[in-house]
Amino acid sequence: MIILGVDPGYAITGYGVIEKLGNKYKYLAHGVITTDSSLNFQERLKINHEELNKIIKQYKPELFSIEELFFAKNTKTAINVAQARGVIILTALQNNLKIYEYTPLQIKQALTGYGRADKNQIQQMVKILLNLKAIPKPDDAADALAIAITCGNSYKSLLNK
Repeated sequence: MIILGVDPGYAITGYGVIEKLGNKYKYLAHGVITTDSSLNFQERLKINHEELNKIIKQYKPELFSIEELFFAKNTKTAINVAQARGVIILTALQNNLKIYEYTPLQIKQALTGYGRADKNQIQQMVKILLNLKAIPKPDDAADALAIAITCGNSYKSLLNK
């Protein structure tokens, strides 16, 4: 089963693609979709849509997972990321993918068993679980792989929903 994880953003959107084989994971790909800050916001959203569409067409995931937003400080950033997240979700829906959403707390608990795990602990677990030689870079892509793993870990319980 191929799982696509997405860490949403409008400047940088991380993605990670894994395959779940029984209780193990196989790394397939990771990276980021970046948009130039000189472009207008609508154009940046369009690029996110087009590039994510290409990734979906290339890897043909069966599951689509995305991080829920958690912002407390910058309202303008939160609104822009929320709009980008909407475009990302629409792209998944247009490709007939069921969407699974996870909070940062759920991701931390799924990978480390500890809801207050720091970014480095999460990245180390991604490296171990995917049998990688190094922590995936950039951070947005490592986060997306963590989201995909979270989806893989919870998939059986999702079947009952």
